[in-house]
Amino acid sequence: SVPRCYLNKQLATVRVVKGEPAELSCTVSKDDVTGTWFKDGLKLTSMQGVVFEKKGLVHKLIINKAEDIHAGKYRFEGGDVKTEASIFVEDPPQVDKVLLKNLTSVPTVAKAGQPVKLRIPFEGRLPIRATWLKDKMELADDTRIRVDKTDTHTMLSIPSCERKDCGDYKVRLKNDSGVLEINLKLMVIDKPQPPAGPIKIVESSANDITIQWQPPKDDGGKPVQRYIVERLQVGKNNWETLGETPRSCTTFTTNKVEEDTSYYFRVRAVNVEGTSDALESGEVKAVGKASPGAPDPPEIVSASRDTITISWKAPRKTGASRIVGYIVQKRKKGTMTWLPVTNGPVKDKKLKVTNLKKGLQYEFRVAAVNAAGTGDASGPSQPVFARDPTKSPGQVQELKVSSCDSTSITLTWNRPEVKDGNEVKGYEVEVRPSHSSSWTRCLTLPAEATTGTVKGLQPKEKYFLRVRALNDSGPGEATELEAFMEAAAPVVPPRLLIDDTVKNLLVIRAGNTIRVNIPFEGSPEPVVIWLKDGLPLPNRAAIKTEDGTTQLLIGTAELGDSGTYSVELQNGLGKRQTFSFQVQITDIPQPPGPLRLEENVPNTVTVTWEPSESEKWEKNLYYTVLKRESEKGVWHVVGDLLYNNKFTFTSVIPGRDYYFRVVAKNSLGASAPSETVQPWRIRKTKAEIRVTPQKYRGVNQNQHPRFLVPLKPHVVVTGSECHMSCAVGGHPPPKITWYKDSRDLSNDPNYFCTNDFGVCSLVIMGVTKQDAGEYRVEASNEVGCVSSRAFLAIKGKI
Repeated sequence: SVPRCYLNKQLATVRVVKGEPAELSCTVSKDDVTGTWFKDGLKLTSMQGVVFEKKGLVHKLIINKAEDIHAGKYRFEGGDVKTEASIFVEDPPQVDKVLLKNLTSVPTVAKAGQPVKLRIPFEGRLPIRATWLKDKMELADDTRIRVDKTDTHTMLSIPSCERKDCGDYKVRLKNDSGVLEINLKLMVIDKPQPPAGPIKIVESSANDITIQWQPPKDDGGKPVQRYIVERLQVGKNNWETLGETPRSCTTFTTNKVEEDTSYYFRVRAVNVEGTSDALESGEVKAVGKASPGAPDPPEIVSASRDTITISWKAPRKTGASRIVGYIVQKRKKGTMTWLPVTNGPVKDKKLKVTNLKKGLQYEFRVAAVNAAGTGDASGPSQPVFARDPTKSPGQVQELKVSSCDSTSITLTWNRPEVKDGNEVKGYEVEVRPSHSSSWTRCLTLPAEATTGTVKGLQPKEKYFLRVRALNDSGPGEATELEAFMEAAAPVVPPRLLIDDTVKNLLVIRAGNTIRVNIPFEGSPEPVVIWLKDGLPLPNRAAIKTEDGTTQLLIGTAELGDSGTYSVELQNGLGKRQTFSFQVQITDIPQPPGPLRLEENVPNTVTVTWEPSESEKWEKNLYYTVLKRESEKGVWHVVGDLLYNNKFTFTSVIPGRDYYFRVVAKNSLGASAPSETVQPWRIRKTKAEIRVTPQKYRGVNQNQHPRFLVPLKPHVVVTGSECHMSCAVGGHPPPKITWYKDSRDLSNDPNYFCTNDFGVCSLVIMGVTKQDAGEYRVEASNEVGCVSSRAFLAIKGKI
């Protein structure tokens, strides 16, 4: 007997990118076997772009450049062997390589105010989804930015670009065959921002002024070349350019100043795109000569019939050199002429003035002297008589507050006791704020007065008050109020002081602290009420209100803390004000539920899972599906950005083990994975052994084809699967052919056709709008031919 031919290596399914070469090969056991190739059941004798090759025991089908027409199921028959495999032609999104290199290697540069259009033409199997991202955030149409997309290109348009448009952009092109990501960079150049302030006065003298500033926070995308410094004299209208400094110098000194004259300065930054707005200084004065300032009025130490002793303190402003002495002058009260007391400066700060006339009243003043000359004179001292001292007046009696309002306090008192010629000639009233240690004389009253009103007080300030009796010997011992007084506060309606630091929406990660501070004002002190979703706050929330600020504090945020919070002010005047804001608590998602695997379509696996618990509170949650082909293999992403709970993996190779895992993701990160426990495997189909029985010539049983169950119309959602089926009878078993809009679907790899004992099905994976239309199934045998029609309608996701 002749030895049989065996198959040493069978055909293997091939996935190839459109335009790339592909090859099917098998090996037989006998060299003299002449094989025949079939495609989708039809014998191949010649096909465009396909070459048949035989080298020894190896038979090959070679495709030089794969196109859509080459996709399908191939079969090799030769001698006693038969083997089948499929070629899937993938057509992922592609962009011209030269254009891609130009876009990714060189940033796109535009000037502020000019339009920018970034157009990306692409090819690939439709539909192609185009997404634009900036700094990892997806871009959508708004008042400034427009994203356009057609079947052949996508374009980002900015009619008038700004500096904030600078950044890293990404274009993501995705279809059923793959994903292409293109990284772009956009640079927008503009004139610089103003120099950073404030302008500091480094030095100011009678001869020159030196100012300093900081470089601008944004140089406009081009280096600062120089700074322009200008000056305006107070009282004039025209700015004068003083000069320029290089970019490395941020100080400027001008000697074009006049003594005791005030100026404003401003600085502008310059780059190749233009000149920035100006940074202006406050008023700057060129100081005069460094002579001393005026001392405080001298004080009377003692007086007698022909001598008066005075003392004074050094001036607060001593000038550029040390003080060498003081000029002391006197005058009779009521005259205008000041006369020197000594022939030259007095070094001490105390002086006994002699040769005075008994009974006359005198005033004194002093002026400090240094190397620059004599400074300004002090104010005059209190008038004092040249006479032997009399006894000081006693203390006023029963000092008290008779009335007060928001800006004034009225005091009353009784006269002091008169003993041994200490007759009262008048009174002085002094006031001191609680935050100050200095007393200020506010009233001088005649001897007849026993009441006085202190005016000009500030609301809600606390004051101390005292009263002294006066006579010729000077003031007596002061009487102070035993307790300090508080000026009555005016009525101020309650008002929340909302500024930019108080947000309308707070997004906080679970476990972190919620802390919201809201300042307010009101008089009388308003009552602060906090609510969450219109109800009292939970016990976990702490409220602290003091010094015009109310604070909400939750130490550890939980998902249940999300909601609308409101704060309300109320006071006894019936006035109220409310402010509300949203708090959203988020966290890394919980893992998805258990996975289920099903083979709905031959040689595919559909992964379904229970939703993550986080879907209840996370609006932007999505899923990623990963797979590996061994227990210790590397995980690979096969599905991303999935917003449903189902994914179909089509690249299943029979006989291999597959493991799948699903993770939930949001802006904070990814959940723990949910994984399959057992591997998924599609068994290899064993070669069929057919036994051809002897033909039996019996009664003719031929029957005309007929539809036992016709096609029915379908309405499905974009992205889901569509199953269309019917039942057919007839003898011999009819041949089934599917059509869409009169186009034969037998060779289209996007459709899966099955015929199981007369039950005929057409499966469409990932339905798109292009799949809508009329579908027809035709059943034919040697007796006749019948067909059934139905329409498929597509609706978008809700």
